[in-house]
Amino acid sequence: MYSVMLADDDYPVIELLSETIDWETLGFRLVGAFENGESAWEQAQLEAPDILITDIGMPRMDGLELTARIKERKPGARIVILSCHNEFKFAQQAMRLNVQEYLLKESLDPEDLVRLLLRLKEGLDEERQLNGERLRLRALASESMELRKEQTIKNFIHQPLLSPEIWKREARAYGLFLEGECCLPVIAYVEDYLYVKHRFASEQTLRFAVANVLKEVLGHLETRALHVGYCERRQLLLFPYKPSLKTNIYETVENSLRTIRETMRKVLKIRLTFRIGSECDAPEKLKRQLVELVSDEGQRFYLEPGDIARSRHAVLSQQDLFACYDAASSELREAIVGKRPEDVRAAAEVWMERIRQERYPPAAVKEWVLKLLLDLRLKLFSLPFVRSGYSPETLHKEIADIGSLAELREWLIGHLMTAAEGTGAAPYSKRYEVNEACKYVSLNLNRKIGLEEVAEKLHLNASYFSRLFKKETGVTFIEYVTRMKMERAKELLDQTQHTVGEICELLGYDNQSYFIKTFKAHTGLTPMEYRG
Repeated sequence: MYSVMLADDDYPVIELLSETIDWETLGFRLVGAFENGESAWEQAQLEAPDILITDIGMPRMDGLELTARIKERKPGARIVILSCHNEFKFAQQAMRLNVQEYLLKESLDPEDLVRLLLRLKEGLDEERQLNGERLRLRALASESMELRKEQTIKNFIHQPLLSPEIWKREARAYGLFLEGECCLPVIAYVEDYLYVKHRFASEQTLRFAVANVLKEVLGHLETRALHVGYCERRQLLLFPYKPSLKTNIYETVENSLRTIRETMRKVLKIRLTFRIGSECDAPEKLKRQLVELVSDEGQRFYLEPGDIARSRHAVLSQQDLFACYDAASSELREAIVGKRPEDVRAAAEVWMERIRQERYPPAAVKEWVLKLLLDLRLKLFSLPFVRSGYSPETLHKEIADIGSLAELREWLIGHLMTAAEGTGAAPYSKRYEVNEACKYVSLNLNRKIGLEEVAEKLHLNASYFSRLFKKETGVTFIEYVTRMKMERAKELLDQTQHTVGEICELLGYDNQSYFIKTFKAHTGLTPMEYRG
């Protein structure tokens, strides 16, 4: 299946092509429909389309510039120019960019476009067949080299170093320990791993994407660096350098890591956190540093997402976290039964902050949190605490993939908030993105929530997310947000003494008349009539 991108500031045209053409039946996947070239380019940097159908005159970036950029990123992309401009100069510019077709909107027939798409698909099929074997062999060779490099470094870390001098000679093939050089090791952690793993569909895809982007960015740094994919969640970066009084290697590496961090965030929407080891002038010292970086999770667990920290031994509390287990369980259970999301979040935040300050061992913290969830699930069996698919085994697996307290905090709060919402709080969907959107709504009922905001949070095109949500839930996203707010309004009217104006503000509405009108449309009563 080939990917297609639409870009046109004429919304009726976008709507016509999006809805009229049966993309999937034709063998295409519509990755997005955009009203300006800049938005289309942002998506193309994540996934360059096989076919671009674009207008020429668009705000923020015109179709010709968009075409040129996509061609630079993906030379084999097919381009169809769809425009009101029929002047020869535009056609000339389009042809210079190797555009496959130039169509005028005035005479456009969707059936003509379908026939054109099928012709382009035939060409893509032939090209894929011709290049497939060559690309496969090249990929295997590249993958083999990467695997050899990773295995060499892993063996160096985890097996005895029998001969430092022999290993030093072997390391020179990777640019390490050249004449007069030392090495500064860094470990990078992928944050929000549970979500990232779902977004990339497979760990292999994630590894490939991270390796490609790192290869690109490392090629433009001031200092050399060797990337080693230790595992999906952890990446190693080795910075060779020549010691100099004029250069502070730590500052140089920190600047490089900031560049890497920002590039990964912009291109892959992945957050990285870094720990920098100590300067190593010999293989023996590098081995000790790498062993410490990959095995000592104490400091890593308490780093905030995006931190760039120098490695140090974490001093962890020797106190028994389970001594306060009953108090935590009782407070969280009361907050959940009270069904006030703000109380649930606040109670969880208090305990997570206490853990952060005391610095308990990560393994003990995870065990403590998991026991809390499982015990609450048993004690509150009448609430849909864990939706279909969230078995104890699933929770065990998920918590094992959590690497930091920040991730654990959001994971715990998400499950507690689901419990507090009660029966029917959110429709269960097989699509991870829809469930995450519903969870996001539950956590943010106190303010305005827009479709664009949530789509961006999920790294999805807004139009695609809107269609996906409607297909999975049967209601539009805005209808769902309104329904959740109105259900929360009913709870506040039933269980609190807040005035209608206060409830209006608590739910993020700035117009009380609109809130009352919306509530009546949802329940058939005004808020005061409902309260009785």
